[in-house]
Amino acid sequence: MSILIKEVTTKADAKKFVDFQFELYKNQPLWVPPIKSDEINALDPTKNPAFDFCDAHFFLAYKNNKIVGRIGVIINNEYNRKVNEKLGRFNRIEFVDDKTVSKALIEKAIEIFKNNSIEKIHGPLGFTNLDTQGLLIEGFEHLPSVASVYHLPYYKEHIEALGFEKENDWVEFRLTVGEHAQQKASRGAALITKRYGFEVVRFSNKKELQEYGNEVFKVLNDAFVELPYTNKFNDKMIKLYSEKYFKILNPKYVRVVKKDKEVVGFVVGTPSLSEAMIKAKGKLFPFGFIHILNAMKHPKVIDFFLTGVKHEYQNAGVAVILFAELQEEMAKNGLNTIETTGIFETNHNVISNWKNYEHIQHKRRRCFVKTI
Repeated sequence: MSILIKEVTTKADAKKFVDFQFELYKNQPLWVPPIKSDEINALDPTKNPAFDFCDAHFFLAYKNNKIVGRIGVIINNEYNRKVNEKLGRFNRIEFVDDKTVSKALIEKAIEIFKNNSIEKIHGPLGFTNLDTQGLLIEGFEHLPSVASVYHLPYYKEHIEALGFEKENDWVEFRLTVGEHAQQKASRGAALITKRYGFEVVRFSNKKELQEYGNEVFKVLNDAFVELPYTNKFNDKMIKLYSEKYFKILNPKYVRVVKKDKEVVGFVVGTPSLSEAMIKAKGKLFPFGFIHILNAMKHPKVIDFFLTGVKHEYQNAGVAVILFAELQEEMAKNGLNTIETTGIFETNHNVISNWKNYEHIQHKRRRCFVKTI
């Protein structure tokens, strides 16, 4: 039976696109579901400002009148201008264990890309680096953070069978913060703060935190400008992410570092929401938000969600100050476990910091690439 590929063009199609993931992973206890409404909005050009600089299409695969796969096809025009390459991204790919399905999905993506003079396809990658990135290839036995991904183990084999090769890997760590590591970090942070005259900003409520939203994203734009797959967040994107994240963050686990009244670095830690999101089952109402609020108030693990330091200060020890501050706050609240988000495996400077902690490198996700 042949595979029928149908483009998502209606709200009903978008709902089916999102619901397919829930059907596919319904028996996977470690899959952390997204909020369905957020996912549907991400597909909507009227609600996702990334469509200002991205061209995107989404497709469903049918076999015997049943949905068996899905794929997003994205051309990030701004990123392509940045790197001066003709690149296409596949995104939100999911499929049953049937190679005719994965092949049909990728072939549809390649068809779209060739029609737009694209020369390489890579992914999984989202609209931006705050969207879903990478295919999980190691660590299927570990619960991911909400900033990570989960996939079924057979995906890697399917993608490689279609001629894709490794482009980049992200690795993720679980850190256990002991007293020795905490004291060492505190001493180092104190010395750096005094030497350079840095100021640490702490937050007691969300209103104070929200006032720094724009400044944080300006630092992020500066810090990430040279990284793969990233391009600057425009004003609309900053507004979207500020409203999405800054209203729900626990301000205790956020820090900003300033130099001469200018924000030069930040760290966003967040109580792990993974178990809460599993309980919410993709919906905030009627009870999902209660699970999320409880997780925010009574954390067990802290996710090292996002950090950024302006380029000119990246060798000045700002990251040491930020991490020491996060550890100190965790210690006050009886916490000692951190889940990092994905770090490029080539980022030896960051990874070498983990030697001070009891740690495991427990997850790996990959961006694949193929010339078309």
